[in-house]
Formats: sequence, structure tokens, C-alpha cells
Amino acid sequence: MRQAGCTLVLTALVLGLTSAPGFAERNLVPTLERNFNVCPDRPAEPMWMQEIPLRQAYQRVLVQDIYRAQNLERVVETGSCHCATRFPSWDAAEAVFREVHASYERWEMLQASDAYNRRANAARPAAKAICEAAGNW
Repeated sequence: MRQAGCTLVLTALVLGLTSAPGFAERNLVPTLERNFNVCPDRPAEPMWMQEIPLRQAYQRVLVQDIYRAQNLERVVETGSCHCATRFPSWDAAEAVFREVHASYERWEMLQASDAYNRRANAARPAAKAICEAAGNW
């Protein structure tokens, strides 16, 4: 009896979800294409980051975290949210990674990522206000 009741509930749930008007209208197909509403001409990540082996993905994440922190801090320092300020080339972030962090062990890179995330999160509210005023958030 319990199994029949569960099957009935599950069937009702599935029918309810699939018959909802909005269900067929949504196109929720995942994609790897880069389409941005703000600053659509952002520079792509360096090729070496895109090709990094999965077991070393923490290196890519660290460079991404450096990039985000640098850019949000730059927006706050300059008071400007032009696309070139908010999304510059990856050169500065790569340079910091190579000069400071490239020889780190995995756990040290994870700690560095955490520190860059804290910096980015500290700068984010001020950067967001500047960028919203410029229409670039």
C-alpha cells in the first residue's frame, strides 16, 4: 500500500510539473558560450588556464580569484567602472600568480584563494555601487 501511495504522489508531481504552462517555454540548455550583458568584450582566460588538467584546477581558480580581487579593488581605487577597468587583460593576475604563487603547494594556493576572495568581497559593495551608477553591473 505504501509503495502505491508513493507512486501516485510521484506521478502527480511529475504531471503537475510537466503540464505547467511555463515548463515548455523555458530553454534551460547549458552552454559554454560566453554571452555577457555587461561588458561583452571581456578578454578570454589565457589558454593555459582553459587547458589545465582537472587535478590542478585549483591553480586556475587562484588566478581567477586574483583577477576578481584586483579588478574590484581597481574600480574602487579609480572610482570608475569602464569595461577596461573592470575587465582588463589577464596579464596582471597571471604575473602575480607566476611571481608569488606558482611554486606554492596545493594547500597554500587554496589559502591564497581564500585571501583573495576576502579582498574581493570587501571591495565588492563599493565597486557594485560605482558600477551600478555607470550601468556596468
